[in-house]
Amino acid sequence: MCVGLSAKVVSVKDQTALIEAGGAQRAISAGVLDDLEPGDYVMVHAGVAIAKITETDDEEAADVMGELL
Repeated sequence: MCVGLSAKVVSVKDQTALIEAGGAQRAISAGVLDDLEPGDYVMVHAGVAIAKITETDDEEAADVMGELL
C-alpha cells in the first residue's frame, strides 16, 4: 500500500514546486502536472506531485492522517 501526502503549493519554478504540509516546506517534482500554480493543492507520493486535489480533499486527508497518528 502506498501513502500520499496532501500539500499546498507555495511556488512553482520550471518542473519543481515548493509545497507546505504540516507546517514544513519542501521541494518536489512538478513535472507530471502541467498547470500547477501557487495556491493549488496536490497529492504527493515519493517526492512527486501526482494529482491536483481540492482544499476539502486536503482537509479530509489531514483529518485521516491525524487519526492514524
